[in-house]
Amino acid sequence: MLLLPAALGAALALAACGGGSSAQNQQAAGNAGPGIAANVRLADCTDWKRESVEERLATIHALHAFFGQPIGVGSKGSPQQSGATLDDKQAYELFQNDCAQFVARGFKLFLLYGRAAGFAGVEP
Repeated sequence: MLLLPAALGAALALAACGGGSSAQNQQAAGNAGPGIAANVRLADCTDWKRESVEERLATIHALHAFFGQPIGVGSKGSPQQSGATLDDKQAYELFQNDCAQFVARGFKLFLLYGRAAGFAGVEP
């Protein structure tokens, strides 16, 4: 589970509002691990296709950490909920399928993930 700190760092970087130099952004991301996971806000399908399996999984974990954050405020009778996420296999297949299309080369991974996660568990 060495990727967990990297994923959390990348999630924090996602929440940041940008600005500052790239060195500052890398430091704010906690040097979030390999490849595109370090700046998942900007990662697109072209990046996905270039990266190794390890780097792809780090990116998926960063996206999971970001989208799975607590949402709302729980009440006494109902626990706080977390955002919708995909499991690693679903996310990997999503990016492999969507990014295989030439037209998708500029699609942002976080947008693909977020939209798909909204439908996770919904029957077609």
